[in-house]
Amino acid sequence: MSDDEEEVKGSSSVLEQNNIESPVEEDDDNGHGDVDGSPTMHDDFQRHSKESSIHSQRQANGRATPELTRGKDEGDAVQDGDDNEGDDGGEEEDEEEDDDDSEDEEEPALKYERLGGSATQILERDTASAVAVSTKYVAVGTHTGVVHILDYLGNRTQAYRPHSASINEMCIDSTEEFVATASMDGQVVIHSLSAPESYAFDLRRPMRTISLDPQFAKNGAKAFVCGGMAGTLVMHEKGWLGHKETVIHSGEGPIWTSKWRGNLIAWANDLGVKIYDRDAQVRITYIDRPPDSPRADLFKCNLFWQDDSTLLIAWADYIKVARIRARPRSTAGPSQLPPLYAEVTAAFQLDCMISGIVPHPTPPTPTASLSEAPKNFLVLAYISPDKFINEATVDRAEQARKAANRPELRIISRHGEELSSDELSLTGYHLFGCNDYSLAEVEGMSGRCYVVLSPRSVVLVRPRDKKDHVEWLVQQKRYEEALEVVESMEGEGVDANEIGQQYLEHLFQEGEYDKAAHMAPKVFGHAEKLWENWIFRFAQQHRLDTIIPYVPTNTPQLSRLVYEMILAHYIRHDVPALLLTLNSWPSNIYDISAVIVAVQAELERTPSTGVQGSLLMECLAELYISNRQPGKALPYLLRLRRPNVFDLIRENNLFLAVQDQALLLLEFDKEITEKKRAAGEEPEGRSVAVALLVDHTHSIPVQRVVQQLEGRRNFLYLYLDALFDKDPQLVSDFTDLQVELYAEFKPSRLIDFLRASNQYSLEKAYQICQTRDLVPEMVFLLGRMGNNKKALYLIIDKMKDVHRAIEFAKEQNDDDLWEDLLRYSETRPPFIRGLLENVGAQIDPIRLIRRIKNGLEIPGLKGALVKILQDFNLQISLLGGCQTILHSDCTDFARRLQKNQTSGFLESAASLCMFCSLPLHDSSQALSLLFLCRHVVHAACASGGDEIPLQSGAALLNICGDIRAINDKIAFAAMVRARIDQGCPVCYRMNEGERAS
Repeated sequence: MSDDEEEVKGSSSVLEQNNIESPVEEDDDNGHGDVDGSPTMHDDFQRHSKESSIHSQRQANGRATPELTRGKDEGDAVQDGDDNEGDDGGEEEDEEEDDDDSEDEEEPALKYERLGGSATQILERDTASAVAVSTKYVAVGTHTGVVHILDYLGNRTQAYRPHSASINEMCIDSTEEFVATASMDGQVVIHSLSAPESYAFDLRRPMRTISLDPQFAKNGAKAFVCGGMAGTLVMHEKGWLGHKETVIHSGEGPIWTSKWRGNLIAWANDLGVKIYDRDAQVRITYIDRPPDSPRADLFKCNLFWQDDSTLLIAWADYIKVARIRARPRSTAGPSQLPPLYAEVTAAFQLDCMISGIVPHPTPPTPTASLSEAPKNFLVLAYISPDKFINEATVDRAEQARKAANRPELRIISRHGEELSSDELSLTGYHLFGCNDYSLAEVEGMSGRCYVVLSPRSVVLVRPRDKKDHVEWLVQQKRYEEALEVVESMEGEGVDANEIGQQYLEHLFQEGEYDKAAHMAPKVFGHAEKLWENWIFRFAQQHRLDTIIPYVPTNTPQLSRLVYEMILAHYIRHDVPALLLTLNSWPSNIYDISAVIVAVQAELERTPSTGVQGSLLMECLAELYISNRQPGKALPYLLRLRRPNVFDLIRENNLFLAVQDQALLLLEFDKEITEKKRAAGEEPEGRSVAVALLVDHTHSIPVQRVVQQLEGRRNFLYLYLDALFDKDPQLVSDFTDLQVELYAEFKPSRLIDFLRASNQYSLEKAYQICQTRDLVPEMVFLLGRMGNNKKALYLIIDKMKDVHRAIEFAKEQNDDDLWEDLLRYSETRPPFIRGLLENVGAQIDPIRLIRRIKNGLEIPGLKGALVKILQDFNLQISLLGGCQTILHSDCTDFARRLQKNQTSGFLESAASLCMFCSLPLHDSSQALSLLFLCRHVVHAACASGGDEIPLQSGAALLNICGDIRAINDKIAFAAMVRARIDQGCPVCYRMNEGERAS
């Protein structure tokens, strides 16, 4: 699209609802052809593998590419309905396939799966234009401006329409919370998938790219960069007054794409690729395009950050690898160069155009770890049917659009060698261009995964794993090697029926039942009938205990008869194993009621006081809970003294059933706590029973609990204390009681309660504190009651804390109280010294010193007096320094004023009056006035200037230039000053304007 393309105008936001029930209906008039039927895994993908130089020449047409099929039973290759290739040369293709079969076939590197479900229906009505991926979902943007959020099964979880035109680029932040889109309608939109939060910006020019700060959801700045046809890359950051815009780059043509990683931002324009260091706020490098490259808009630029310091650049048919390094520090002094620089470590040209590039590890063997393999490149290659030799041709045949070739996925080594290549037969591929395809890597997902996007398809690409390797070995009839790989895979769900059942038969014949049971998950997989048949075979051999640990409970789920047979076996022979099995198995795979009847029958035959009886009661409790009868399980758990009884009450809302059992619950919880302490475990946090009672006061009333706990004051203290921490209003009726409880059980917390609450009786609280001799609390209460003198007396007489007395006097801010403090301190030397050491605005040191009686010995008096003198000396020194600074500043300002007032003023015939803007030497305005503020005006423009005479004899002559009599000047100036009552009219007008504003 050219720079002068018409801008898309509209409202600032076209966001619709976050979720829609059905795909957005749009006209299928987009020129992309019809859609095939339901896709299947591998059916539409062709591949060929080879090792050759990346610069080797390809044949454009007539190349045979064998289809990747789903399994060995599918004989015919599935041809795409849009493939227009003819049937010519069929015999030659058969001969080539025969030749290939005669050689050892190389194992493919990748496997493909078309995203089905809702994705197929969506792309039948619309065409995709952009994609962004995360570990949880795939975000697909369409040409109609709709964003579809799909999971990796193809199911649509959300859909919304932020734009009215094609979406050019999408981005997802690191938390997978926000999806950002840039569109041809001139808008960029950042939308939250889990909250009603979105940001929309109308930039009024088609937008090509947007990149979010990787920590967008966590950082308050909500920073992102965007650019497009306006040719400006702008960073938006959220501030107090809205989003602040910072232009990072402009003036070199449209911004085609951008990528943000850490503190580095890379973008591409018509001239090349640039990288910006956000920390240093400087551009650190420029990587230009090759001089013979096609136009920038014909083949898109692909940027990918392999890591925090490696950028992959793929543009047209070139690949470059840029490494960001720290610039060595210069010993010559500070340098103006950026702290980072970029080094192009690899650059090579391919024989195709590139629609996407990501790093790809290629293990040396199919069983090796992908994380340990060296990083190569996975390239989505587009072989253009046009040569772009003469773009200005007038030949209609050359100008006509040619059918496109199939796109290819190639693995390219770091040295530029092609390791493998797969042709992708996508729906309508012959209608699409290089810019219609996209390749994205799903970072953070267990196992590598890539997404290939075309306007009509979404394809998941994954490296072949061990399971695929086994399938390939089976296809090659290498059963022994396949069995060895299956044994090393540790039960990853490989269907090993054909190679495993014979092995199990052999193990049964040899009597190796343990090994056969260990192999069962690998061999049976999800085959339900195989599991059931072999479990019955183990039971016939009286080896049921051997296979039980491997019996699946889900995927596949066997018949209820199998699971009930196992539980019945445990009821008769192994009750501890029965309990473990009930805890680990899902309850929907067997008939709970039937198992309850069987366990109750066994419990009736077993003494309930023994270990066996306790285990059976616990089994019954678990069964009742699984059967959604927690009320029946509660008596068993209370008899067994199980700690999970509190969880049972919470999870099943049994608060009404225990509202009269508060004391029992607290005693039960105390027993559990004592057992933990005896075992060396220190309980964490508040009592579980107390927390349960406090958190559910709506079901367990406070008054009801207090009545039950009146006889156990320690429990009552714990309950009211927790209730006060949650909400002080809940204990408003029990504040006086709570004062008693704090004084009895936790005196250290009483002062905090007295400060936080104001609903208790001050007199009762004081009596309680007086009874227990809690002096700090008594002082606080006396202060609240207004008896400050008595409070001060307590501090001085009982606490003997001079600092506390001083602080108390400061808080009350009462002169009489200070006088009392001084009077009390006259006979107490430590208090006198403390007061001297804390003299300030409230204490006059002279007033205090005069009160000291002659002959009174005060320890540390000398040091206190020296400190007072030093403080006053410091104050005097500070005042003297301030006076010196003030005098110096006044002198400087006076000199500046005198200089400005005595300096000359240059006047010419063109000088204008600063008030009326007319020439000063107008004949009608003969007299001009120069004020000390340097403003020159007509005398008539000043207030009172009309009364100044035009002729003033010798004095006027002296002012105009003939200096003969200073006295005349002074007299005339005094007369003018007396007539001008408002001073300079210019300054007066300026001052009036400021006051009016």
